[in-house]
Amino acid sequence: MAVNPDIVGRSCEPTEPYAVGREKVREFARAVMATSPIHTDVGAARAAGYTDIVAPPTFAVVVQEKTLAQLLAMPGANIDFSRVVHGSQDFTFTRPIVAGDELTAVLTVESVKSLAGNSMVTAVSQITDATGAHVVTATSTLVVRADDA
Repeated sequence: MAVNPDIVGRSCEPTEPYAVGREKVREFARAVMATSPIHTDVGAARAAGYTDIVAPPTFAVVVQEKTLAQLLAMPGANIDFSRVVHGSQDFTFTRPIVAGDELTAVLTVESVKSLAGNSMVTAVSQITDATGAHVVTATSTLVVRADDA
């Protein structure tokens, strides 16, 4: 069953705030082999002008994941998670994510396209801090394979 194109333009409720912790940032930095000391050392991050350690750019996907879960559970969307493949990922930052941030995200479905019987769903998650200021826009395209693929 194809993804329902009527979900284009739908937005989800804001996620619960995600508290960015130092250890989570350090763990993520190690996992993605981000070796800059600003990702692990508070002194190095502060010397570079940040308030705390800086998350590697792809850390934003940790916050975005909650919005993608909302998309997969969206009533009437017809998205079968067992058929989903991650197609692409982009981030546009206003500022880096730092330890101590409390981030909230809101997902909007930007497009649903069909290609060779597969559905391509592009979803945009706007991630803001506790003051409501934009931090990063995370854009994902999910490929939902056709039933016979």
